[in-house]
Amino acid sequence: MKLSWLFLLAAMLCTTASIGGLNRATAGNSDIDLTQWTPPDITTVADDPFGTLVKYGHALFTDTANEIGPMVSDTARRFAGANLACQNCHLQGGTQPYAMALIGVWGQFPRYRAREGAVDTLEDRINGCMERSLNGRALPLESREMRAFSAYMRWLSTGVPVGAKLKGAGTLRIKEPARAADAGRGAEVFSQICAACHGADGLGQRAQTGAGYQFPPLWGPDSYNNGAGMGRLLTAAAYAMHNMPIGTAFNAPVLTDEQAYDVAAYIISQKRPEKANLEKDFPVRLQKPIDTPYGPYVDDFSQEQHKYGPFGPIRAKVEELAAASHTANAGEPDNGSDASERGR
Repeated sequence: MKLSWLFLLAAMLCTTASIGGLNRATAGNSDIDLTQWTPPDITTVADDPFGTLVKYGHALFTDTANEIGPMVSDTARRFAGANLACQNCHLQGGTQPYAMALIGVWGQFPRYRAREGAVDTLEDRINGCMERSLNGRALPLESREMRAFSAYMRWLSTGVPVGAKLKGAGTLRIKEPARAADAGRGAEVFSQICAACHGADGLGQRAQTGAGYQFPPLWGPDSYNNGAGMGRLLTAAAYAMHNMPIGTAFNAPVLTDEQAYDVAAYIISQKRPEKANLEKDFPVRLQKPIDTPYGPYVDDFSQEQHKYGPFGPIRAKVEELAAASHTANAGEPDNGSDASERGR
């Protein structure tokens, strides 16, 4: 019996090592550089029960509108309220560095999240995207769709230690100008660089077949709602600078910091769906990101300044209040900085 148990343990260890391959972190080192990471290949996934869920999760992630969008024939499966796909933001199936990559995200939860003021599970985080970025409704925790999303993210995280420090996750900060963003200048940048894909009206280009988009809308009724993280200027600017136009790599940006800053202002100034009860977000007000475009706020700066900047005075005040009250993680995530080091 003991020999059989040891044999089974050895087999499990060998299997785990082969899955991780060269990507596995070295012993005692939990830092993972996603900019050098080789994502797993979906075509290699087996047809066993877990693999079937992974492949369904991949389909949900890359073809969301045709799987659970507002036009699918089964009305009970219309979970997404917009004809967007998860990978419209999480590029290349959630694998592109600094495009909010999801490799390793499985091991980052449960974790405290300021928006809820509570410890969230991965499923909570998925439903946050469903209700905000996809302007839809929450997936039931026991649903096949939720299990598939979770399985896909678990598979993407193969070889990444739980709790690893991830370089290339999230977005890469911009060096923000010490001024308010200029939506007028941003409109010029949009016309020159962005409109070719997203359309002069910002409403995107539809896919040639089925629901969804070849290039997604950046505002309008079929876009993300005002509770989504991309509705914050510094987040939108950081994402645009290091990922747009499509095909741009984080280390070879097309946009300058100033262009990204201004075009983000133009994008967030447009009309989009509105989420109810946003005043309940960030119950610890000092933990509210400094560029959150909706109140209430703990400081005396206007909603206009929180939306368009300048952010330096807000950042300084929040830091002062946080020091006095011993509040951790005040004003974060903060995707702007006047420092030379911009990674996060």
